Amino acid sequence: MLSNILKPFHVDNENLIRIGPKFDGGYVIDKRIIKLVKIIITCGLNDDWNFEKNFLKLNPDCSIIAYDHTINNNFWIKRFKKDAINFLKLKKIMPKQIIDIFKYFDYRFFFRKKNKHLLLKVGKNSINKNEISINSILQNLDHVLIKVDIEGDEYQTLADIKKNSNKILCLAIEFHKVNENIKIIEKFINEIEVLKLIHIHGNNFAGTNNNGDPNSLELTFVNHNKLELDLIKTTKTFPINGVDYPNWKRQKDINLKFNE
Repeated sequence: MLSNILKPFHVDNENLIRIGPKFDGGYVIDKRIIKLVKIIITCGLNDDWNFEKNFLKLNPDCSIIAYDHTINNNFWIKRFKKDAINFLKLKKIMPKQIIDIFKYFDYRFFFRKKNKHLLLKVGKNSINKNEISINSILQNLDHVLIKVDIEGDEYQTLADIKKNSNKILCLAIEFHKVNENIKIIEKFINEIEVLKLIHIHGNNFAGTNNNGDPNSLELTFVNHNKLELDLIKTTKTFPINGVDYPNWKRQKDINLKFNE
């Protein structure tokens, strides 16, 4: 069972909205903050920017800055090379090959003008020219939605997130290797007074531990100075029907249980 610290504060389901894909890559946020957001900071992009695209449809005035050092020219060259090899082997075009071509052009079209993708790793070191800290990213920003999915490096960002919490309207973050780092996660939730946990979801891609708890957790926080919350722990069960979906659609979603 998960600690009661991980039980979110109550937000009416009518105020919750899923943005991005139904399955992996989508996040649940409070819809009341959408129009307040001036900029989205994406830490960890991979090959999915549907969250960002969908958010811009709801708030066209905000802009995107994405940080991911892995989505470079070599990433696309390797992908197309693999597609070409498969084509030569099978002598026919597969749907994935067509999707990859469209995805590449969509990437080029989306990340231009006010939307930027920077080839920098997000961490805690601003001295390394290939790495940038949350503190540096948020230096001159405000009214920020920050999305963090950086495959374990999220723990290096927590001190900077706490330090800059007044600038953040919403934080959507995925925690990996939860069993090993549960005390760090709980400490973060307890200490980050401005940002309040409003949603939790287990990523079924990573499976569960011996207690049936997820090995990866997706958490959403909102700034309660900007958005009035009741600050009462919810009695809802998670996942929430109609809002949450399994990251891996071939497997059942993970039912979360909390210690009272």
